[in-house]
Amino acid sequence: MFAPDLLKSKRILITGGGTGLGKGMASRFLELGAAVYICGRRREVLDAAVAELGAKGPIRALPCDIRNIEAVEQMIESIWADGPLDILVNNAAGNFIARTEELSPNAWQSVINIVLMGTLNCTMACGRRWLGTQHKGTVLSISATYAPVGSAYVVPSAVSKAAVEALMRSLAVEWGNRGIRMNAIAPGPIPTQGAFSRVLPIPELETVALARNPQHRFGTVEELANLAAFLVSDGSGYINGEVIRMDGGEFLQGAGEFSNLGRVLKDEDWESLRPVRKTK
Repeated sequence: MFAPDLLKSKRILITGGGTGLGKGMASRFLELGAAVYICGRRREVLDAAVAELGAKGPIRALPCDIRNIEAVEQMIESIWADGPLDILVNNAAGNFIARTEELSPNAWQSVINIVLMGTLNCTMACGRRWLGTQHKGTVLSISATYAPVGSAYVVPSAVSKAAVEALMRSLAVEWGNRGIRMNAIAPGPIPTQGAFSRVLPIPELETVALARNPQHRFGTVEELANLAAFLVSDGSGYINGEVIRMDGGEFLQGAGEFSNLGRVLKDEDWESLRPVRKTK
């Protein structure tokens, strides 16, 4: 689909780049000529991704907790020591299914701090450097189809993703005349190890999700990576401040990714979900 040098000479940071969608994007960007940095909290996961993808092109792992602004600044400074980034992909996220009244303050903070504050920390660290040197930059954030309308049972994620979209649109206007583009992708369900199992942890939910999609299938990591490659490339230079929904038409069939859970799950099902919640 793309010329093999589409992203040649582009330097890209992907948060949460060691697994799932982040690793899929890293793989595709490398194939298209980019130099890629991936960050995450677990060194062993990042190292495994580098070992798997290293043959495709230059990739470097940078352990970093993006919730920590000092850690983010140190990471970005270490990247800039070799030259400025061209592209930031805000991919790191946290999510789980829960009845909202049962969420602890730590559960709320866990999601908000990763999804919203992590995105803000990385965007501002790169944005200030780009603006200070008049270097053009592109930011792509991974949102969710329910961000503009909300969704029951994933309320911390819905709140955080909505804020990420507001940040993206606001900065697209404020920074656009200084050479910085901001866009987002809102993917529907895409099976990945770990994250997917937290939001669709039992087979019955997968059946429901497939039934509500006009295409009766899930998306693929490869499809998202191709869309991301286009949006961060110079070929999409006039796209700014947009959220591209990639869900096979699911959103149009009914808003609220998880709103039907109250009609599907019984009390014992909710109890079985307790172990998968993040509380820190």
